Amino acid sequence: MKQKFIFFSLLINIFFFQSFLYSQTDTRLQRKLKYFKEITDVIPASHDSSFSEAYELVFEQPVDHNNPDGLKFKQRIFLSFRSEDSPVVLITEGYSANKNYKSELASIFNANQIIAEHRYFGKSVPPEKDWQYLNIKQAADDLHAITTLFKKIFLGKWISTGISKGGQTTLFYKRFYPDDVHAAVPYVAPVNLAQEDPRIYTFLSSVGTEECREKILAFQREFLLRRDEIMPLLVKEIADKNLHMAFNNDFLYDYITLEYSFSFWQWGVKCEDIPPQDATAEQLYRHMIESNELYFFTKEAMEEFGPFFVQAYNEIGYYGYDPFPFKDLLKEITNFSNIFLVPKDAEINYNADVMKDVNDWLQKNGNCILYIYGGNDAWSATSIQLTGETNAVKMVKKDGSHKTRISDFDGEEKEFIYSTLENWVGLIIEQ
Repeated sequence: MKQKFIFFSLLINIFFFQSFLYSQTDTRLQRKLKYFKEITDVIPASHDSSFSEAYELVFEQPVDHNNPDGLKFKQRIFLSFRSEDSPVVLITEGYSANKNYKSELASIFNANQIIAEHRYFGKSVPPEKDWQYLNIKQAADDLHAITTLFKKIFLGKWISTGISKGGQTTLFYKRFYPDDVHAAVPYVAPVNLAQEDPRIYTFLSSVGTEECREKILAFQREFLLRRDEIMPLLVKEIADKNLHMAFNNDFLYDYITLEYSFSFWQWGVKCEDIPPQDATAEQLYRHMIESNELYFFTKEAMEEFGPFFVQAYNEIGYYGYDPFPFKDLLKEITNFSNIFLVPKDAEINYNADVMKDVNDWLQKNGNCILYIYGGNDAWSATSIQLTGETNAVKMVKKDGSHKTRISDFDGEEKEFIYSTLENWVGLIIEQ
């Protein structure tokens, strides 16, 4: 009996000794993070050498912020650390956040960085997927909870930023919590004002040169005309890569053709890269697939981006297609709306007042927001239209695409961007 007691005591001592050693190896930041009840996991993460530490965190959030004691979900966050006094760049992802990376603004400001995965994406999915709580206000509430907690650690200035749908999320966060950050930098963020905003069609009929637009149209028609010749190449690639397509082959063929012109301008494809009409089937096919990555038409992509389409068709808007130039050549597609991409278990009840409210607020009250757009990006069709009632700045890179960043601007334009941010944030940017 005495031996058992001694053995048990020894185990207890070993346990406490190991716990003591573990707590001693934790950094000051780790100890602070583990203190917060909202943070349930602190996992070391890879990071850029300019940061001294980085962690993947699990942040517990209410599914419904109006009922904080109700069902919870775990939101994924990446934190990259420089110092408690350095500024903080908050990246408001619009989708999943699958890895840690260093943003342009974290480099510009020598800042700490927080990447917040969007609710209902990636690992940040509630245990019960009730779509009614996937809306811009609840997502903004998530970001406010994150910022409120981390301001207990970080004493510097805050800048929020995001790209595309992440840029929209930056704007929504600013709309509901205008004082949480000192400045916001949304990149290529559309402000759609309809479930399928018709300004997209107007843009696609006027962007670039008439010669280039005619070349795009001729390519699309040629692609459809030579379906029988090109289709075997598509079928072979699907089989070779073991892709699980969400649509039958003819529907997919129609769909990528309709999508081509939007994708062309969004991603900055060069007009001279469009194959001529007498090109080989292989050349036509390769160009189409390089402009329209097949993954985005797979079942896996439909699952990954399903929450986006719920948001798009309930609140934040999207686009459809103009079928007129191709109606005689399409085989499967007769409904030219993208609403069919919404997950079958989601109810759609579009509320136009949501984006009207956001747009009105941005125009009248949206101060200290730097909007970055590419002039040829199809999403710039629905870019913010400033009225001069705020100090917000809109910078458009001539001929730029959806990839446009601050680094793409030169000379006086870049100097103006830097001086604007310096004035708003109260920090000197080292160039």
